[in-house]
Amino acid sequence: MGVPGRGGERSSGVDEVDEDSTGSAARWDFFISYTAADRTWAEWIAWHLEVAGYTVLVQAWDFVPGSHWMSHMDEGIRSSARTLAVLSRAYLRSVYGQAEWEGAYRADPTGFARRLIPVRVEDCPRPGLLGGVVSFDLFGLVADEARQRLLTQIAVIRRGRAKPVAEPPFPGPASAADPPQARRPPR
Repeated sequence: MGVPGRGGERSSGVDEVDEDSTGSAARWDFFISYTAADRTWAEWIAWHLEVAGYTVLVQAWDFVPGSHWMSHMDEGIRSSARTLAVLSRAYLRSVYGQAEWEGAYRADPTGFARRLIPVRVEDCPRPGLLGGVVSFDLFGLVADEARQRLLTQIAVIRRGRAKPVAEPPFPGPASAADPPQARRPPR
């Protein structure tokens, strides 16, 4: 067995249902799509995903001398269960970034397989079709909060729902004797 997160080895944390666009088992859990301006974010995200046991393909580490860059990008999108798009203003101006997120979008236009995961690393818009894909934010957080949010959101993505672990509070009155104003939800 290889080192988790490298060379397409499967981690124990991967959903058995994760498949690539051809219906075969995905080689990686995540392909990290980013632009050069966001390389530090991409590497930070990739690091924490690999520490958590996921397999990751990221250009900074995996496109080594002798590799064919465009072939690796295509393979990353096609053979990863999910493409994680690191969104920033620079990414949104990138022709290659757009090609990558659009490739993931085309593989799952309804979003049921959650193939495209936009992660905003700065306050930026999500234009066009990208605006219809639910994202999460890592900007404005300290490192521990950002790592926790990343891993929590990845777990939610894999499960396909965000059901809380504890019972939600009852929204009605605590008892029949509560006055009517106490029954109104807080604003």
